[in-house]
Amino acid sequence: MLSSTFRAASIATFLATAILVFSAGSLQAHDVAKEMSAAANLLLKTLDQDQAKAIQFEFDDKLRKDWQFIPMEREGLGMKAMKPHQRGLALSLVQTGLSHDGFSTAMQVMALEQVLHEMENGSLKRDPTKYHLFLFGTPADDATWGWRIEGHHLSVSFTIIDGQQVSAVPAFFGANPGSVPQGALKGLRVLAKEEDLGRKLIKNLSVKQKETAIISADAPNDVILGPGRDATPLKPAGIAAADMSDAQQKMLRELVEVYLGKVRGELADVDRQRIEDAGFENVFFAWAGKIAVGERHYYRIQGPTFIFEYDNTQDNANHVHVVWRDFTNDFGADWLKRHYEAVEHAK
Repeated sequence: MLSSTFRAASIATFLATAILVFSAGSLQAHDVAKEMSAAANLLLKTLDQDQAKAIQFEFDDKLRKDWQFIPMEREGLGMKAMKPHQRGLALSLVQTGLSHDGFSTAMQVMALEQVLHEMENGSLKRDPTKYHLFLFGTPADDATWGWRIEGHHLSVSFTIIDGQQVSAVPAFFGANPGSVPQGALKGLRVLAKEEDLGRKLIKNLSVKQKETAIISADAPNDVILGPGRDATPLKPAGIAAADMSDAQQKMLRELVEVYLGKVRGELADVDRQRIEDAGFENVFFAWAGKIAVGERHYYRIQGPTFIFEYDNTQDNANHVHVVWRDFTNDFGADWLKRHYEAVEHAK
């Protein structure tokens, strides 16, 4: 059932649209890069020698790609080691990369550490201030550098190339508890839209469509392309958007927007266009596990350029992990390759 949405436009119209999107996207990403550089340098001005040493790394340091989301001791500069005004400036940097929804989600993920602290009788490993910032390279308006915010259930990496392009992947968010069972935040579901819209889509597929979309009776214990794994495409599985009705495609697009919508609109626009250019009809939705609320479940949305994964299997299916990876541009890999080729050519 290939929707008319996928009918080819004229070559002239396509080229005109592509030029407009590329130009607007580049200019907007450039503005975001400048904001990131300004925010990072403002924070750096307030740091003492030890703090500056903790937060700064060479751009090619192996830690740049060594992202994690578990509660652990980390390098980088922790919020706990910052003075109150420095924490404000650190969060100002975080705001330059995330949308309103993404920043709110990040703050709620941090708040869940207090919930766990109370649920686990004052466990010292649960602490809303144990989130760390990393700067890779030297932030400047025309520089190639990167930064990351990371802690338990939160890890988002940004790579800036020549001050012109900004990659916002890998991006990981988690929620434990998925639904807070008690206390002042009882009922809070930090990643509710990811769960509810995914379940809405699988439930709205026909019986025959479900036979294609459901790839396993049980869900994997976690997202597959997590830390330590390259962003390598998984074997396409599930049901393709091309085989969905218009209404189902609309649901799938709405779910895609939840993931893209975590980052700044200017950055999301670039990735959204890459998805469209590769053909939305080639995006697959795959489900594993049960459909009922409270049962172990997993789904993934995979296209030629990207994958979004959702897993809710731990703690009686009340512990959510979601991740966004890009097959060619994780950590800005594709743009960096072009950057280095241009530099070599210039020599």
